[in-house]
Amino acid sequence: MAAPPGPAGVGGAGAAHGSGPPGFAFDSGLEIRTRSVEQTLLPLVSQITTLINHKDNTKKSDKTLQAIQRVGQAVNLAVGRFVKVGEAIANENRDLKEEINIACIEAKQAGETIAALTDVSSLNCPESDGQITIFTDRAGVIKAARLLLSSVTKVLLLADRVVIKQIITSRNKVLATMERLEKVNSFQEFVQIFSQFGNEMVEFAHLTGDRQNDLKDEKKKAKMAAARAVLEKCTMMLLTASKTCLRHPNCESAHKNKEGVFNRMKVALDKVIVIVTDSKPSGETDTSSVSIFTGIKEFKMNIETLQDNLYFQSKGNLSAALAAILERTEDFTDSAYTSHEHRERILDLSAQARMEVQQLISVWIQAQSRKTKSVAEELELTILKISHSLNELKKELHNTATQLAADLLKYHADHVVLKALKLTGVEGNLEGLAEHSCKLSQQKEQLVETCRLLRHVSGTEPLEITCLHAEETFQVTGQQIISAAETLTLHPSSKIAKENLDVFCEAWESQISDMSTLLREISDIFEGRRGEKYGYLSLPKSMKNNGNLKSLKPDKPNSEEQGKIVKLGLKLGLLTSDANCEIKKWEDQENEIVRYGRNMSSMAYSLYLFTRGEGPLKTSQDLINQLEVFAEEGLKLASSVQVFSKQLKDDDKLMLLLEINKLIPLCHQLQTITKTSLQNQVFLKVDKCIIKTRSMMAVLVQLLSLCYKLLKKLQMENNRWASVTSKDSVDGKT
Repeated sequence: MAAPPGPAGVGGAGAAHGSGPPGFAFDSGLEIRTRSVEQTLLPLVSQITTLINHKDNTKKSDKTLQAIQRVGQAVNLAVGRFVKVGEAIANENRDLKEEINIACIEAKQAGETIAALTDVSSLNCPESDGQITIFTDRAGVIKAARLLLSSVTKVLLLADRVVIKQIITSRNKVLATMERLEKVNSFQEFVQIFSQFGNEMVEFAHLTGDRQNDLKDEKKKAKMAAARAVLEKCTMMLLTASKTCLRHPNCESAHKNKEGVFNRMKVALDKVIVIVTDSKPSGETDTSSVSIFTGIKEFKMNIETLQDNLYFQSKGNLSAALAAILERTEDFTDSAYTSHEHRERILDLSAQARMEVQQLISVWIQAQSRKTKSVAEELELTILKISHSLNELKKELHNTATQLAADLLKYHADHVVLKALKLTGVEGNLEGLAEHSCKLSQQKEQLVETCRLLRHVSGTEPLEITCLHAEETFQVTGQQIISAAETLTLHPSSKIAKENLDVFCEAWESQISDMSTLLREISDIFEGRRGEKYGYLSLPKSMKNNGNLKSLKPDKPNSEEQGKIVKLGLKLGLLTSDANCEIKKWEDQENEIVRYGRNMSSMAYSLYLFTRGEGPLKTSQDLINQLEVFAEEGLKLASSVQVFSKQLKDDDKLMLLLEINKLIPLCHQLQTITKTSLQNQVFLKVDKCIIKTRSMMAVLVQLLSLCYKLLKKLQMENNRWASVTSKDSVDGKT
């Protein structure tokens, strides 16, 4: 779908930095502006409602009349802006043009009516007698307000259809380019197509990121985040896996590795479309139904209802519900990784729950036949006993799963198996490959089963989905690491095969890190810490009406948080020092790449000072504002490096593309984090921002170093060519 040429500054990051195709940024801008005007309109309509309900028998002061007129004018202006956005959308979508235009006309009429009825500034003057106003025609203003809400809602729903259409179109473009990448046979052709693919993926990431932020359903939001995470990580894997296949076309393991990446990306793309279109593919099961904690929560609600309604459900249904819960606990008791003590405790608590439910049914039957106070009290006591037993079971299951996960993460923190696989690969040791592949498979099975147990005790649907995503990632990535290691072992001198294995190992390590965060979130939910803000250096504590963050005093973090932040800040400080060293090497300090790199390094240093409670950034909002600019500078840098890469040969160009495709997703991730509202979790948001900034700075250092080397190489080649040309010219004259 072609997009209208928008005014400067309307678009998102794509428009500002050239990372997306023409029109894409304006489409995103339309959605943002529509949402902005909607948020302006609704409070104003609410104010009109308040004014309508104002008592008629009181004298209207000049102050009140001026307030009424201001609200009416503000509504009319906001409607005008909204209508312009709606008309722009209509002009680019002929199939919806008529519907959108009708709704826009209705909105405009409603806005003008409200403005006319609230024109009451001269109401206290004698010449205003007979004027129709909000006070004389209350029904008229109510009708106008309703028409306004109806027409605005209609435009927003139609605009939503446009956004969905954009996402589907973008997905189809990505799929078409992926098919071309799968069939490509020449290295030069691959470079050209992958460059197009990168731009299309950036566009798709923008559209789906905006959609994710707009989703109200937390479950859908978690599913979208999981699908987008897969696409983000797989883009880098696709690059190195495809290059390996082109370099070693007859290697079966290389082709297997590449096919795995393509298949996973296609599944993720399909999942995004399922989410945005709100459809459900055939055969899909609802993962939330397998959670033990969800089952226990529903069961407790049902038995508590018996106190108010003895005939709410049948005895058979109650027994079946408990049986289903206890059947799911077999995932814990049958697991080879559950300790003997935990297994025995779970079995004992399960038996106790069965016995108490039988006792409940007995008391329940008595309560239905004898409606006495003593029986009612006995029923209440029995329900309390069952609730207590189920809470004890929940606690035991939680301890089992989280202790297993913590031990596993600690045991595999140094990634010994991955290091061994890399070593056996470069040595060409096939026996070592078989041994360490077997160890990685065992580790993978442990992690997959642990994620399954964590899903049972996660406590919320979004965390259940995150557990499922982790489970799938370990399952798939484990196999891909083995195939990548096999390729390297068969071709031990291949740099691209080594690079490919490194990329898959990094994805594994990243998922291990994510699992550690997930474990903490599950524990926070279970222990009732959900929704708390973590006090942190200059971060203010939460208050409901927090209008001036800067006026609040900083809070001290606990020792664990203090240690983590100091460590992250120190690493960030070292990276800024590395970046400055790379910048000093450049002779042309006004080069665009150098300028953007210097800006990023300076902002990262301010963030480092912030972690020490020093520097110009005083509050969390200062930090967020700074990081928004930091992400924009990162995208500008990526755009400049892309321009520079066009002067290079294919191999050198690919090296740069590899680094650029690391930086661009990180910029978009940081933008998403800064825009995402994490109510009562300021420490968590800042923590994520610092980690993402550190990753961007690490890529920046690599980019600056690589660009400098490639620039020197290019200059040497140009000088050599100029020298040869000059010599030929002199020889010709001679």
